[in-house]
Amino acid sequence: MAEAASDTEVVKDCILEALSLPEPLSADPNQVENVSLPCIFCEQSYEKEEKDGLLKHMIIEHKLVIADVKLIANFRSYIIYWKKRFAEQEITDFCSVIRTNSQAPEDQQENFFLLCDVLPEDRILREELQQERLKNILEQQHRERSDTSFQRSCMFCSEEFKGNRSVLFNHMNEEHSFNVGLPDNIVYCNEYLDILQKKMDSLQCLYCEKTFRDKNTLKDHMRKKQHRRVNPRNHEYDRFYIINYLELGKSWEEVQSEDDQELGDHNDEDWSDWEEHPVSAFCLFCEKQADTTEKLLSHMKVCHHFDLHKIKTDLGLKFYQQVKLVNFIRRQIHQCRCHGCQEKFQSKPELITHMEKDNHIGILPARSIWDQPQYYFPTYENDSLLCTLSDSEEELTAQDQNEEIPVFGEDLSSLEALKKGSILNQLVRDSTLRT
Repeated sequence: MAEAASDTEVVKDCILEALSLPEPLSADPNQVENVSLPCIFCEQSYEKEEKDGLLKHMIIEHKLVIADVKLIANFRSYIIYWKKRFAEQEITDFCSVIRTNSQAPEDQQENFFLLCDVLPEDRILREELQQERLKNILEQQHRERSDTSFQRSCMFCSEEFKGNRSVLFNHMNEEHSFNVGLPDNIVYCNEYLDILQKKMDSLQCLYCEKTFRDKNTLKDHMRKKQHRRVNPRNHEYDRFYIINYLELGKSWEEVQSEDDQELGDHNDEDWSDWEEHPVSAFCLFCEKQADTTEKLLSHMKVCHHFDLHKIKTDLGLKFYQQVKLVNFIRRQIHQCRCHGCQEKFQSKPELITHMEKDNHIGILPARSIWDQPQYYFPTYENDSLLCTLSDSEEELTAQDQNEEIPVFGEDLSSLEALKKGSILNQLVRDSTLRT
């Protein structure tokens, strides 16, 4: 008997070490159509959309609770795996036992079984399912990125686009200031655009998700409130972004937060050999350029009555808030729109004339309009003014110095286009020709 028991233990250990995921979709062609969810313990099954019904059934009928179901990448494969394992061994070999009503008489007590990733086998299974899903998602993304048969109309102006999907996304960003992020990071693109189009057709704002009475009212609302982006808190969009598939159980916010923290860990590096090179910063409102920030700020204060230092002090702007303000004004000027009253003009000279005549250069709109995450991204990739903004040490409090500032990665998808078409580069060439 002792020898038999020893053999059983060896078999048990081998099973735990050599895990293999079931492959229900490749063994039998008939199984491809069978996407139902079987109960782990009995012959009961549910449709794929009835996952909650299966979970409820297993709790009530079999006293099994599965932890963190939403983090399981492929729930059907997970269920099939454990159905096979529970047929081989007792449930108590895998699950923690939770006794309810422990103070009540024994006949009124119930035992529930908890299946979770504290068990190494369950943890490995979940991670392998996650990796398999990530592999499939990356393959899908690669197919979409290389697809040249894409064809779709812009949801804002109905202009038709053919070729690669990035053409449409770049158009919506440049012409309508609608930014969904880096196009290469999007997966299931057509389904994503279908959802956005449906919301627009339903007269629903994509950001605040309020519904309006007609299309013109909706467009005015999105333009005035700067709501031309999707709601980052709406988890309906999570599955369309690669970042949400990268790590098991982590959202894009958590992944991004870790990246920011990792960047902050390198603050102690020795930069004593750094050599500062002279910069050439451009005025926000004209073609004037200066080799120091002080000269440029003085020029804007004297010639345009725009005192960036005073605005920074009066509003208590920290570094990244100054960045957003500068990027906001740059974008408005580039689009020939007055940042003070939002009126649009046909040319930049007309705009500047209006702003100087009505004293709108020094007027800022409501903070909620320009203090937006989209303005972390430079309007011009070679904007040297952004590199010279800073908080002076005298103005920093102890609380400010300890505050963690989020770092948002720059969208580099159209870097080459920006280099070729940058207005700042054009100004440099014009200046060179004149001299």
